[in-house]
Amino acid sequence: MSLQYQSVPVTPFQQNCSIVWCDQTMKGVIVDPGGEVEHLITIINTLGVTLEKIVLTHGHLDHVGGTPELKSAMNVPVIGPHIDDAFWLQGLMNQSQMFGFPPIDPFEPTQWLQEGDTIEFGEEVLQVIHTPGHTPGHVVLYSQSANIAFVGDVLFNGAIGRTDFPKGDYQTLINSIKNKLWPLGNEVRFIPGHGPESTFGQERKTNPFVADEMPQY
Repeated sequence: MSLQYQSVPVTPFQQNCSIVWCDQTMKGVIVDPGGEVEHLITIINTLGVTLEKIVLTHGHLDHVGGTPELKSAMNVPVIGPHIDDAFWLQGLMNQSQMFGFPPIDPFEPTQWLQEGDTIEFGEEVLQVIHTPGHTPGHVVLYSQSANIAFVGDVLFNGAIGRTDFPKGDYQTLINSIKNKLWPLGNEVRFIPGHGPESTFGQERKTNPFVADEMPQY
C-alpha cells in the first residue's frame, strides 16, 4: 500500500496542482486545481484515478481558480481551506481582476478544514495542519505513511510564502513552519505550491528564511 502523486504545473503562474491517490484502490484527491481543468481531467483519466475530492490549501486565486469548473465536471465535493480564508474565496472576482485571470465567481467549499482533521481516500489518510501566515486559513496536508507533505505556499525550496497580502503575517508564517512542520521530521519530502520539491531537513540547513540558527563561536 502506498500513496502516489503527480504534480502538474498549470497556468502562466506555473503553480503546482497535485493529483494524489491510493495505488491499492486508485481512489484519489486533487490538491489546489489552479486552472487548465481540461488538461487536469485528461491526466486524471489517463492515470486511471477515481477522483473523490478537491482539496484546497488556501484561498488564493492561482490555487483555486479551476475549482468550480472541476467540481462541476467531476461532481465531487470541495474540502478546505480553513474558514479563516473565507474572505479570499468571497473576493475571487477582485482577485481575478488583480491577477488578470478570467473571472471566477465566489464559492464556499463543501467543508472547511480545521487542525487535526483528516482526509481519507482509499486506504490513504492526509492529516490537516493549520499553518497561518501566508494566509490566515492556510492548511498543510501531511501523509505519515509516505512522509510527504503538500504545503501550498507556506514553504518553498529556498524560500517562504509572501506575507504582504491582506491578513498575511511574517512572524506567524515563521512560527507555522518551525513549530508545525519541522517536528514532522527532517526526512519529510514536501511539494510546494510553486517550484521544485525539497525536504524539511534540506530547508533547515539551507533556506535563508528558516534555517536553524548556526552556533556562534
